[in-house]
Amino acid sequence: MNTRSETKTGYQSPVYNVRAVPIEKLRANSYNPNAVAPPEMKLLEKSIWEDGFTMPIVCYYLPDQDLYEIVDGYHRYTVMKTSKKIYERENGLMPVVVIEKDISNRIASTIRHNRARGSHDIELMSNIVSELVQSGMSDAWIMKNIGMDADELLRLKQITGLAALFKDNEFSQAWQEASEART
Repeated sequence: MNTRSETKTGYQSPVYNVRAVPIEKLRANSYNPNAVAPPEMKLLEKSIWEDGFTMPIVCYYLPDQDLYEIVDGYHRYTVMKTSKKIYERENGLMPVVVIEKDISNRIASTIRHNRARGSHDIELMSNIVSELVQSGMSDAWIMKNIGMDADELLRLKQITGLAALFKDNEFSQAWQEASEART
């Protein structure tokens, strides 16, 4: 196995050259169509706080402006800008890798990065919830650490069809006996 970062062809993936760049030298691009809902942004902040930055921001360097334009990682960048505790812990530095592409290829890269992330498979998420419940994790723990609201958690539990997943829930009486209703 080749342990050097450069392959036989001479190409080196950007990830082998991560730079610590002051956040003030980064800027958003004008073409990212991706949007993240507030609950997922909160989960991203929790993830970065708990796990640190585990992936660098992908950028293109603009030498005439001495700025890095974001190709992928806008939401991680936003978390750094809006979370004082993360900004302070990271000393205002973002992990960045640079790609050398023209604007149309940067746009394509942004779309590829977004689409490659895909979405969560409902069956797999249901299995994960099932395993967490069976290992003793409470609904509150699951919602907090996996970033789910109560309705989503309930739906995923319903999909599994396992009565054991509902054992600690309190349910209201959805019906009354006919004689109770008349009194």
